[in-house]
Amino acid sequence: MKNGWKEAAGRLRAWLVAQEKRLVLWANGRHLEKGLKRLMGVWLRTITHAGGAVFTLVTSLAVALTAPAPWNEAGWQSLTAVVISHIPVFVVKRKVRRLRPYQALKEIVTGTKKPLTDPSFPSGHTTAICAFVIPFLAADARLLPVLLPVGLVIMASVGWSRIYLGLHYPTDVAAGAVIGTVTALFVTSVGWMPAEFP
Repeated sequence: MKNGWKEAAGRLRAWLVAQEKRLVLWANGRHLEKGLKRLMGVWLRTITHAGGAVFTLVTSLAVALTAPAPWNEAGWQSLTAVVISHIPVFVVKRKVRRLRPYQALKEIVTGTKKPLTDPSFPSGHTTAICAFVIPFLAADARLLPVLLPVGLVIMASVGWSRIYLGLHYPTDVAAGAVIGTVTALFVTSVGWMPAEFP
């Protein structure tokens, strides 16, 4: 009975890995019409940088230091969430050591001259963008109907761009989204802000 469960679990895992690889190859193959394909490529190659450390840290710090309330508080919370969220990302990357799709699948084309070479799981860019955006969504409830769709498009675009560029698998992106979101929700629920910036 025990061996039967192990075999079933092994088959399920193999099937899930195969489906994930198929999705990465499909996304990376840019299966879209020419005009839309070009436009989508420009958007995804651009928005992917919004999940980078430079953009998220510098922007959140700039907002924290220069924006009026409640946006300055959101800036501090965003900065804090991005920094804290990368502690588990750093630890898990060193434990799992998963190769990135472009390293494991010869058919992948990254479209970048110097693709990242650190482990794939979880996606740091997806973690960062979720940790960065969510405090701003929580800053003013009156603006949530406007900010939420914009925030979701940005977060989803960064996540999809990582798959599209062959830099991450869907599970890398999903794990990053969970880490970034949970961290940001925790930081905003605590309402952290430096005492000298009331």
